[in-house]
Parts: sequence; structure tokens; C-alpha cells
Amino acid sequence: MLNCQKDKFNLSDDVSYINCAYMSPNLKTVEEAGIKAIYKKSQPWKITRADFFDPVEQVKSTFAKLINCPDPQRIAPIPSASYGIANVVKNIHATSKNNIVLADEGFPSNFYSWKKLSDETGVEIRLISSPNIEISNARIWNENLLNAIDENTIAVSLGNVHWADGTLFDLKKLRAKTSENDAFLIVDGTQSVGAYPLDIQEVKLDALICAGYKWLLGPYVSGVGYYGEKFDKGTPIEENWINRLDSHQFENLVNYQPEYKSLANRYAMGEQSNFVGVPMLQKSLEQILDWGVENIQNYCKNISKNSIHELQEMGCQLEEEAFRAPHLFGVRLSKKMDMEKLKANFEKNNVKVSLRGNAIRIAPHVYNTSEDFEKLTTCFKNSISQKTIF
Repeated sequence: MLNCQKDKFNLSDDVSYINCAYMSPNLKTVEEAGIKAIYKKSQPWKITRADFFDPVEQVKSTFAKLINCPDPQRIAPIPSASYGIANVVKNIHATSKNNIVLADEGFPSNFYSWKKLSDETGVEIRLISSPNIEISNARIWNENLLNAIDENTIAVSLGNVHWADGTLFDLKKLRAKTSENDAFLIVDGTQSVGAYPLDIQEVKLDALICAGYKWLLGPYVSGVGYYGEKFDKGTPIEENWINRLDSHQFENLVNYQPEYKSLANRYAMGEQSNFVGVPMLQKSLEQILDWGVENIQNYCKNISKNSIHELQEMGCQLEEEAFRAPHLFGVRLSKKMDMEKLKANFEKNNVKVSLRGNAIRIAPHVYNTSEDFEKLTTCFKNSISQKTIF
């Protein structure tokens, strides 16, 4: 069982940062790894051939453990979620007879490449919207996603949790339905992997794409992508030297190589060696593994449960527990509350959360405490409009 881990971060005591879904703070060990790497780059003769490859292999192996992937060569370093999704879309061969199912109002990085494919091929995009009802909203949304999949569906692509309000999507049921219809299942794990359990052997995704600067606690312009068997012979979006066969043989780079590396290595970004970012990401992944993702979830659940109960008693709307992730959830205001007053209360009390759509997005981590949630709850209480009765 985890205790508060705030001492491992450089966080101010007067700020309640409940917003990891926006961007994670650096662990002290991650910060130190970055500084050490910057100094090393100042003396480039100390950067060896091995430095181009070995640290990347470490990251791949560590991330593979995090998602229970038996083969680290199915992991590729990527700079962003949009990059990883673009590699997926490039290898989806769709026609105007097909359709692609997406959760509406998903993060734009998981939309624009699909939209481009639709413009080029005529494939139908089915955007499945939240039903926006007070009771069983997420349950109905999940059912509507399943019902949208048919024999012409070529791909389903969405987050494990919705980035705006934390709605949980049932990947096991989606996998079963996509398998029945021979469709790809693509997951953007940016807002879940590292804080919410995902076992790639239990839920056999075709691709899993994760930006690294949120729940993986890594630096910006870092990320990892898992690519399953359907992508083994695919074509990457980028033609760089390091995703080609035998690229470690620097002396032979003048002899152009037509073959890509095997498995997911073909989808690796150029300059994947990122001498500063890679050591930082490695440190963050090691720490997540040491804590344990289940323990992170349980910690977030324990420190927030009293506040969630109070918010519901105030008339705020939250998804039912079965469809709500403890590390990221949305709160919709009761009719008695004033949004502008609430935002002013957050500012006054140094409570850092995000407004996404019509939800206040709450995103705790192991550096937060129940006291942070008490401050949060007080901000909501003090935003209730007081009307004088004559």
C-alpha cells in the first residue's frame, strides 16, 4: 500500500496540483537524469555509438514490462501521440465501403489522421457522442460504441479513458466485437497507461499509443507505441536512418539500406536516441514499476473517495464508479453552482485542475493528499449561489 510520495517531487506546499492529466511534474530522479544528460551533451565526444541504441532498448524493455508485453521489439519510441496514430493510419487500407468508429470529442491527435484518411478514401467516420444524460451516461455511451461496430468496420480508435471527463471505455468488450468483425482496435493510452492497469496479453490491442509527459511522468516530446502483428510488415510515416536494418553499423551508413528493422522498430522516430529525454523517461518508467500501477490507482481512490461523496451530495454529477477512473474523472456542476465563482475559488486557493468541455477534470497522483481534496471540495461548496429569499 502506497503512502504519499510528494517528497519525490519538487512541488510547492501551497499548491494543490490535481492536474496530472494536463502535464506531470518531474520526479526528482527524472530531473537529475535530465541535468546529467545535458552536461554530457556539452562534451559530445563522450557520447558513444552505444548511447544511440542501448538507452532506447532499456526504455522499450521497461515499458514492455509495464503493459506485460513479452517482446520489447514491439515497442517503438515516438515523439507524440499524433505521430504514433499517423503510423497506424498509414497502414489501414480502407475504402468507401468501410467505416471507422471513434469516441466523439476525443483528443484531436486521435482524429485528424483518421479525418485525412476519410477525405482521401471516402471511408465513413462514425463519431459516437456522449448521450449527455444524468444517469448511466457512460454505460449507454459504451453500448452505443459497441452497436456502431458492424461488418464494414475496419477500425475502432479511442482512449481507454476519455481525456476530457475520464469516462472508462470497456476495452475487453470492444476487443471482442472488433475481433468478430475483423477490425483493428487502436487505443490512445496517453491518459491511462502508467496510472490505470492495462495488460496487452489480456486485452490484445492492435496498437497502443502513449505520449510520455502525462501519466508516464516523462518529459515532453517523448512517448512509446506498441504495434501488434498486423503492423509487422507496414510502412512508417518517416524514412530515417535509424529505423533501417543494421543502422548500428555507422561505417556502412553510406550504403543505403532498403530494409526496415523488424517489428515495431520500423515505426521509431528519427533522432529516437534523444540523449536528454530518453534517460528521463527511463527513470520515470522505473519509478512507476516500483510503485505498481494498481497501487497508484488505489492511492488515488483512497484520497478522493470522501470528496467524491461530498460532491455527489452537493448535486454534482459524476459517472458511476464502474465507469470512472480514480486517477482522472470529470465533475459536472450542480445547478446551484456558479462556474465563474468556482474558477475564482480555485485561483484563490491555488487548486490546479482543468476545465474540459462542461466538466471540471480532476486528475490526482501519488503526490496528492486527502487535504488537497478537502481544499477542492471547499472550492465547490463556496461556489454555491446564495439567493436572498424575501
